[in-house]
Amino acid sequence: MQQHTSLVTGGAGFIGSHVTRHLLEDNHKVIVLDDLSGGFIENIPEGCEFVEGSITDVTLVNTLFEKYRFDYVYHLAAYAAEGLSHFIRKYNYENNLIGSINLINASVNHDIKCFIFTSSIAVYGTQELPLKETQKPQPEDPYGIAKYAIEQDLENAYKMFGLDYVIFRPHNVYGPGQNIGDKYRNVVGIFMNQLLKGEALTIFGDGQQTRAFTYIDDVAPYIANCYAFVKGKNKIFNLGSDTQNTVRALAQEVQKVMQKETDIQFLDQREEVVHAYSDHTQFKAVFNPKPTTSLAEGLAKTAVWVLQHGARESSTFDNIEIKKNLPKSWQ
Repeated sequence: MQQHTSLVTGGAGFIGSHVTRHLLEDNHKVIVLDDLSGGFIENIPEGCEFVEGSITDVTLVNTLFEKYRFDYVYHLAAYAAEGLSHFIRKYNYENNLIGSINLINASVNHDIKCFIFTSSIAVYGTQELPLKETQKPQPEDPYGIAKYAIEQDLENAYKMFGLDYVIFRPHNVYGPGQNIGDKYRNVVGIFMNQLLKGEALTIFGDGQQTRAFTYIDDVAPYIANCYAFVKGKNKIFNLGSDTQNTVRALAQEVQKVMQKETDIQFLDQREEVVHAYSDHTQFKAVFNPKPTTSLAEGLAKTAVWVLQHGARESSTFDNIEIKKNLPKSWQ
């Protein structure tokens, strides 16, 4: 059996490390490229080769493609803080867009078999629910704009150069291995970290925002194995749970599984899409997935990992480019 060689960008991060593990289980030779700006060495599974560096380093990217002759590229590296992206626009586009173009250029020049990209339902913006792949994206933050631009570039690269791709739009993914110390993203991790530290749970607005919180094991295996599904090539797939919950209900569920209760502090509403969940008909038709993990079960599994590893100090992004309208809790 021929062994595939795959590049995973962001493989020290949350979703990337899980995708790496599944690729190793499928007998891929995996090279992880990560600058550790949001990931951790301990996340990287044994058995892969790790290169510390950034996708913005075009010389490094080209060197890796020349050295390893990748069959597949799994691009998960991104600074995925939607709300914060309004205030770090230059950083957002340099890291999330230009870095991605470096990878796409190298993939075209080295004739890789398929480019797998994790986009986001942030590309949709506020639209009729549930969100469907047939809707025209209308992103409302620079993070979503960057993701949509990469999707368009991949479609163009396929038409122009024959670069096959698969695009996933996952949403609100949580589970073991996530960075619970990141105060800008992933509300499940934020809540659990606040509980460990005995702090009040903080919610922007009234907490009636709805999301379909998605357990990592309902996402990572399908991203890793998508190259084997011919019908999935050159298509876009929403990926995640079908069940919606309010952020306020999530806070109560997290308190329950952590067996800790604190006050809930409601902060000023920030600029964000209020309701966001998607339709997964197209994904199910191609990948025939297993039933998804319930929120209670997924949170319980996550809580076990979080309690074993303990709290993390919340990191602060030091290079804010625009301070106007910045939420007080981020200042």
